Amino acid sequence: MTTTPPPAGPPPPASAPAGLYPDAVEDLRRRTRDFIRATVIPAEPRPGQALDLGVRRELFAAAREAGVFAPHVPVEFGGQGLAVEHWSPVFQEAGYSPIGPAVLNAMAPDEGNMHMLNLIGTPEQKQQFLAPLAAGDISSCFAMSEPHPGAGSDPSALATTAVRDGTGWRITGHKRFTSGATLANFAIVMARTGPSGPGRPDAATMFLVPMDTLGVRIGAPIHTMDKYLPGGHPHVHFEDVHVPDSAVLGEAGLAFKYAQVRLGPARLTHCMRWLGLARRSMDIMLDRANTREMFGAHLSQLGIAQELIAQSVIDVETSDAVIAKCAALLAVDPKAGAALSSVAKVHCSEAVYRVIDRAVQLCGGDGVSDGLPLIQYLNEVRPFRIYDGSTETHKWAIARRAASGRRRAVDSGEPFLGTARIHEGEP
Repeated sequence: MTTTPPPAGPPPPASAPAGLYPDAVEDLRRRTRDFIRATVIPAEPRPGQALDLGVRRELFAAAREAGVFAPHVPVEFGGQGLAVEHWSPVFQEAGYSPIGPAVLNAMAPDEGNMHMLNLIGTPEQKQQFLAPLAAGDISSCFAMSEPHPGAGSDPSALATTAVRDGTGWRITGHKRFTSGATLANFAIVMARTGPSGPGRPDAATMFLVPMDTLGVRIGAPIHTMDKYLPGGHPHVHFEDVHVPDSAVLGEAGLAFKYAQVRLGPARLTHCMRWLGLARRSMDIMLDRANTREMFGAHLSQLGIAQELIAQSVIDVETSDAVIAKCAALLAVDPKAGAALSSVAKVHCSEAVYRVIDRAVQLCGGDGVSDGLPLIQYLNEVRPFRIYDGSTETHKWAIARRAASGRRRAVDSGEPFLGTARIHEGEP
């Protein structure tokens, strides 16, 4: 693999103000920034093409040598040991390249699976699954979504079942959109292990299932517009799959609780990575605006272009702020952080799309060609409004939490403000 050195000249401005993060975090952010620009960007495939797995392995080695590999993974498993509240600046720098997170082994679904294994896995499970996953020696998938009428936006519709057979469990079910499954060595499988219905949080269990287990079968692929995620999004069939009791991740019956342990941070890391790509798109847009002349002036001096630029800056900065608040909250109150991650996911998925779309528009014909990567970026981020819960599902949950929270506050003594005042005798 050959790389092109970065252009000579002063270093680019930092994306995080000095002093905002501890020195060690800022140092890792800067080293990640340098690595992405000097080593990763020159190795990017042509827009719309997947990263070659051989190149990825070479880039893994380069990332380890640069000391930027697996930023979110504990040091004892070969990572950089970043706390969740400090992930964002580093993940954004990784996301400046669409292959950057994969090169740093910080891409979904592996990143979320590593986080959950570290929190709730047994020592034996960490040794068998987390250690090689963190090292980049194997990959994984998360088997949750199912064909209708199974689990999709409504996890309570979970149809895959796991029943005890005396020596362990037997899993039967059909999953779809199992991202990364084609290349995965193991799956974390959500299966129903108890009766469904309201008030039954003990209805499901997570299982660690090697993909070469008898009865696991990769089904038809699902072809999507995003191309950079390795392993595709295929159907996966579990046909009377036997697993031992040691395959249970965490405790039996607590899968829905653990899902929030995983999905809250996982939603947020999507926001971080894609915000990095929005920053790259804005840089492309600004470089074009600063050099392209129309009607006797640079685009950056024309009001209509300035509107596109200003709205993009606003979208980037508000996204950065809600990510930072949510990450800090996840560190001290995971339940509240998971709730706020819905807000972050809705805002960022739509804001990032708007930023890239404006960049396409300002770059005109080049914006929709493969001479610039912008139109592929748009293809990559559009599914983000569906993956990890559609925008509409999150809005439904956000509204319900807001209404119930206010109801509890009023029941606890907060003044009720919803009654209109009658101003008798006033004109």
